[in-house]
Amino acid sequence: MKFLDEAKIFIQSGDGGPGSLSFRREKYIEYGGPDGGDGGKGGSVYVTAVPNLNTLIDYRYQQHFKAQRGQHGMGRNRSGAAGEDIFLKVPVGTQIFDDDKETLIADLTKEGQTVLLAKGGDGGFGNAHYKTSTNQAPRRADPGWPGTEFWVWLRLKLIADAGLIGLPNAGKSTFLSAVTRAKPKIADYPFTTLHPQLGVVYCYNQEFVLADLPGLIEGAHEGTGLGHRFLGHVERCNVLLHLIDGTQEDVGKAYKTIRQELKLYHESLPKKPEVVALNKCDALGEEEIKEKIKKLEKLSKAKVFQISAATHQGTQEVLAELLKYIQPKGEE
Repeated sequence: MKFLDEAKIFIQSGDGGPGSLSFRREKYIEYGGPDGGDGGKGGSVYVTAVPNLNTLIDYRYQQHFKAQRGQHGMGRNRSGAAGEDIFLKVPVGTQIFDDDKETLIADLTKEGQTVLLAKGGDGGFGNAHYKTSTNQAPRRADPGWPGTEFWVWLRLKLIADAGLIGLPNAGKSTFLSAVTRAKPKIADYPFTTLHPQLGVVYCYNQEFVLADLPGLIEGAHEGTGLGHRFLGHVERCNVLLHLIDGTQEDVGKAYKTIRQELKLYHESLPKKPEVVALNKCDALGEEEIKEKIKKLEKLSKAKVFQISAATHQGTQEVLAELLKYIQPKGEE
């Protein structure tokens, strides 16, 4: 299934039904009073977060959602039927923004969370509602209240346990395919991954979700490349696995570029737990590996793992390290 993390949709709640202007007319009843019923309430538009969804692809093919209008009120004090509500199903982690793409309307972070987006219009009163002791034959019935309509943006921020970060071509997709059953596109050119990929890792009788995110480049915090959409997904990961391409000349610069982009996007991102791994070590000599790991450890002030995603060298040790930062399933 194709991954889609952003979609624009039009929503419209139903209009309320008009009230009825009616009088009781029966044989032998000379002064039948007002018996006009109220109009039905218009349907509302709700959005609810459901499990087993990890993409907004459904909203690429249908963008307009209109709730049913309320029915007319009728004589004999019969109220109109209410319009049916609409429930839009989205993945957990979806944010809803106004048409300006900046005003946050709702953030659905929990399974089953439901938010009212557009309230249906109230039905109008029938003339029976206006009967009083001094006005026993009112000729007033109200039209229903109109519903609301507007465009909204749906934006999905993945809720993954761990996220893969690094410059383009760092070997993130290869690592994901090596440790999960996910089959991301892999090639020897930058930006192979244009959409986040998810995979479930099984390690030491535990499982967690690992996300391969599109590669960062310098200036990503300003929206350059795939910047903003990438960094949005990073926000919700518990721990970051920072892969460095060991075949490049200056591994220190590669590390600092990513860290700087995280910091400039949001001050909380550099504070996330980080596991650093030097990838593609199968193509390097022992001395070169030692030199580059020493340089990275000095910058990161933490242990740097030596791995090769292509040959699976060192991958289990990295996964074990990630597990230390991931809350076991079922615990709060």
